[in-house]
Amino acid sequence: MFLWADDYRRIFWIAVIPGALAVLLLSLGVKEPAHASASKGINPIHSSSLRQPSRSYWSVVAIGAVFNLARFSEAFLVLRAMQGGIRPALVPLVMVAMNVVYTLSAYPFGKLADTMSHMRLLVIGVGFLVFADVILAQGSGWPTVLLGVVWWGLHMGMTQGLLAVMVAHTAPVNLKGTAFGFFNLVSSIAMLFSSVLAGVLWQRLGPAATFYAGAAFSGVAAFLILGHSRKHN
Repeated sequence: MFLWADDYRRIFWIAVIPGALAVLLLSLGVKEPAHASASKGINPIHSSSLRQPSRSYWSVVAIGAVFNLARFSEAFLVLRAMQGGIRPALVPLVMVAMNVVYTLSAYPFGKLADTMSHMRLLVIGVGFLVFADVILAQGSGWPTVLLGVVWWGLHMGMTQGLLAVMVAHTAPVNLKGTAFGFFNLVSSIAMLFSSVLAGVLWQRLGPAATFYAGAAFSGVAAFLILGHSRKHN
């Protein structure tokens, strides 16, 4: 029922394989393009630099923050699976299933994004997250959890690349790195806050309240995305 020390060692040794392959790919298969000219160094946190991003960029930052308030830590999926009676040794398969769905769906959704409005796809992705939250709020049996995990993986496959594209399209050319860094900082703080809130709701009101709150934040994110879309069409 439980994993012994040797089992944990095997798991971590297996995890070394994709990590090593990623390092080899970066070292041998990825070449950074030559820069046409060196740009003058700037201070990215100087007041003059912080004034350069447009309102569109700050809207994207706000959307990302609210979106991450809705998408709390995936650790709660594991907790929900444990409630459903899944053996502790099999609980990690919940994350495996989610990442498999995420991986398999990212490419076709990326191709779809080449021909479809990014905002519309993002709203659909938020809808997938609402669907996942409602399913997970309804029950803790393993079939219910598995269905919720599938929809959670689909929303990640559809939305994660789109948010990065939105940052790239709205950030100043000379502050791309700063723009991505600040976006990820704000999104991470929002996810930390949402995970703490989810934990409090889980302890005081139960798991269903946690996932229903996630669905509510997702609805707010959808309205923000739609408002951003109307302003820029």
